[in-house]
Amino acid sequence: MADIQKAQATQIKNIEERTGKTMKQLIALVRESGIEKHGGIVKMLKTDLEIGHGDANLIAHLAKQADSPSDDKPEDPLDALYAGPKGDLRPIHDALLKHLNRFGTFEAAPKKKYISYRRKKQFAMIGPATNTRVEVGLNIKELPSSPRLEEQGPNKMCNYLVKLTEAKQVDKELIAWIKAAYDAAGDA
Repeated sequence: MADIQKAQATQIKNIEERTGKTMKQLIALVRESGIEKHGGIVKMLKTDLEIGHGDANLIAHLAKQADSPSDDKPEDPLDALYAGPKGDLRPIHDALLKHLNRFGTFEAAPKKKYISYRRKKQFAMIGPATNTRVEVGLNIKELPSSPRLEEQGPNKMCNYLVKLTEAKQVDKELIAWIKAAYDAAGDA
């Protein structure tokens, strides 16, 4: 099983424990609400169940998938991100996940172009920015200066950006930055 699937399975287990409902019951709740738009479903779940955005987002995605199963949809979100010409970049993401999974618990929220990794708040975004580069966005107020770290301006989703073109760039320095962002994001 891929690391992203393990993270999602852990997130589902945690959601079920926090809400006292099975995923099947939560999907039924979404269906019964009659709400069709993703944002509306997320808002309803956050309000009604008093859960975080990442959990509500995953439930909404799973409810949508349950409503429209498709044989050609990849099960692993990383398969979709790294399809086609971006496929050669997948080992970079896999190398990053190998280290992230050692940190402790976190949520993985797949988006169209990246995966958002969260605890109480998002600490990292990882995804292929181009056919030749993976970008790691870090949400942390301050890191030591480095030529590898690109500071992002105000109103950006991340404070820092690191560009990777090969798996060997996943080194101790980068993992230490991600771990600092993970620690700063608080418990899930």
